[in-house]
Amino acid sequence: MQQLNDKWMRIIGVPLLALAGQWMMYGYTGIPYPNDWRIPFFFILGAILVWETNRRGILLSRKRYPELAQTLKRVLYQLAWFIFSCSLIRIAQTYFYQVIGLWHSTDTFEVKPYFFNTLVSVVGTVQVAAVFEGIYLYQRWQVSYAEAQELKKINLQSQLDSLKTQINPHFLFNNLNSLSALITTDAHQAERFLDELSSVYRYLLQQNNRDLCPLTDEINFISAYFHLLKTRYNDGIFLETAIEMRYMTYLIPPLTLQILFENAIKHNVIAVNHPLTIRLYTQNGMLYVENNIRKKKIVVPSNKIGLQNILMKYRLLDQSTVLVYNDDDRFLVGVPLIMP
Repeated sequence: MQQLNDKWMRIIGVPLLALAGQWMMYGYTGIPYPNDWRIPFFFILGAILVWETNRRGILLSRKRYPELAQTLKRVLYQLAWFIFSCSLIRIAQTYFYQVIGLWHSTDTFEVKPYFFNTLVSVVGTVQVAAVFEGIYLYQRWQVSYAEAQELKKINLQSQLDSLKTQINPHFLFNNLNSLSALITTDAHQAERFLDELSSVYRYLLQQNNRDLCPLTDEINFISAYFHLLKTRYNDGIFLETAIEMRYMTYLIPPLTLQILFENAIKHNVIAVNHPLTIRLYTQNGMLYVENNIRKKKIVVPSNKIGLQNILMKYRLLDQSTVLVYNDDDRFLVGVPLIMP
């Protein structure tokens, strides 16, 4: 639980407020101030009890509603806590004063001292809590601003990486080699390969201005993209899909699947005797990309920028956490599908 920086408030502020409240209460009610050391002692003791109880409410409200967007809920939570706790403590305290003779009144249950003692505690607590809430809001704003700047930076990096992918000469060179080989051996297959290659690059060039796209667009794109891979690797790579039709209209950041497919190809052996199988399926509002692990003998350097880009895109969209699972047999990434 987050700490409340109120050290000096507890040491000096609470006793001073207690003495001020004691003076105000006797002055307001018009009852002579008794010359009794127990009065300031019990006033300070009561003020300490009130503040310690209410600071607990402040900490709980911050734990339950920590974000800037939850400020109203946090403040209302604190206000309800203050009113309830101050009323309970101060009513019991005022009655105790009368029982031990610190508060002389002809009527045991006179409303005026009970009401004023409670009111002073609530108002005093609200004023002090407002200062701490202001400090808390400023600190949260600083954190949010720093996170926003970092996310902007990462988003720009993501766009740059997407642009690099679009014009990746290595990817284009491999596909042109495959196309050249097909032209001399299978003209019909070469024609289809060229159509799929055109579809892939057309989709890549259209994604700069879109934060989200329908899942059906991504599936159509990855089908064309996988056709290029299949032509190149033949029986060294397989794709299994199980996409529920009801999720086809859901939204996803564009090129998410391409990044995950590229990661699978980059880090695993692709061979007929060690085929790479990529599974693409939906479950409980999530889209999963799973592949078996056949690690290359020569480890390919990785800074995990692709996966980090996906994580940051979802953070920018304020969506659920991306699931990443890795063991000796499989690598799995699950991304939330966003309802349109």
